[in-house]
Amino acid sequence: MRVKIFGAGSIGNHLAHGLRRRDAEVTICDVDPAALERTRNEIYPERYGAFDPAIRLLPVADVADEAFDLVVIGTPPDSHLAIAREQLERAAPRVMVIEKPLCTPDLAGAAELRDAAAAAGTAVCVGYNHTLTAHTRLAEQWLAEQPLGSVTTLVAGFREHWGGIFGAHPWLSGPKDTYLGYTERGGGALGEHSHAINIWQHFARAAGLGPIVEVQAMLDSVEEDGARYDRIAQLSVRSESGIVGQIVQDVVTKPSRKWVRLQGSEGFLEWEVNVADGEDGVRMQSADGETREERVQKTRPDDFQPEVDHLIALVERGSPDPDSPIALERGLDTMLVIAAALRSSAEGRSVRIDPRGGYGTGALS
Repeated sequence: MRVKIFGAGSIGNHLAHGLRRRDAEVTICDVDPAALERTRNEIYPERYGAFDPAIRLLPVADVADEAFDLVVIGTPPDSHLAIAREQLERAAPRVMVIEKPLCTPDLAGAAELRDAAAAAGTAVCVGYNHTLTAHTRLAEQWLAEQPLGSVTTLVAGFREHWGGIFGAHPWLSGPKDTYLGYTERGGGALGEHSHAINIWQHFARAAGLGPIVEVQAMLDSVEEDGARYDRIAQLSVRSESGIVGQIVQDVVTKPSRKWVRLQGSEGFLEWEVNVADGEDGVRMQSADGETREERVQKTRPDDFQPEVDHLIALVERGSPDPDSPIALERGLDTMLVIAAALRSSAEGRSVRIDPRGGYGTGALS
């Protein structure tokens, strides 16, 4: 399987390593020669012991006309849709995965991407890898085996100081040097930690709660060194079935916590990333107090390997899978919530989302 990865940054290296573990032919391309050299001499060998010489590192222009089975777009969010449309028009791959968040919060071009993907027959995905991990599958299994009765609320949070991001990218001096420092470019807590919105939606879907139709948001936004970003995003949401829940994302919490709690009349389910060093966890308690708990051992590469395996399965399938946890429509649903949160915060009111209103700002009211 031939793979092209746009972007020689952190996510490009993570997915390149996972794909090489599955014997894919990997090419990483970037517009910046220095980024390619960092992959060869720093990022990849420091993470995985040695650079894999089977990986081609080339300028974007050098592989523009080559055909690939899978295309990975791991560039900043404000470049995602332009690259994706160009790839679909030039030499559409079987599968394309775009790193989260899918696009900028103004949703410009989002609906057009969906139409272009459908016309090309390409399975487009969005890289919300936590929906595919081993402990997520375990939580889904338990929820199917032991329903929680009438669900009363769902809470999700991804609270993590972004110092770890800058530690992994030492050539950046801080938020102002990257899209991360600009909410309108897809950065800030809303964009960078939108895993929380997405995993809320994932478990809401598993519990039959329906899509998010109303958002009330409070953002803590800051301006420094020319950057402007939300460092804390707190969302109250309502699903189509009427369930009220909460989502919180930030870039200030140390140590980090990433969790979901689904509360029902007959018990609760908790899901957590890095509940302990090298472990993800799931816990469920029934109404009679009986508790099930399991820790899943993992390494950092294990956070991405299920996503890689899923993408390869989609390539082998040869057609889009509407039930994929990382299908384009799922990523678009998350972007609608981000857009609604920004409007809610700016206007000081709840914003409605029409789940049948398409993927533009016209779906918000």
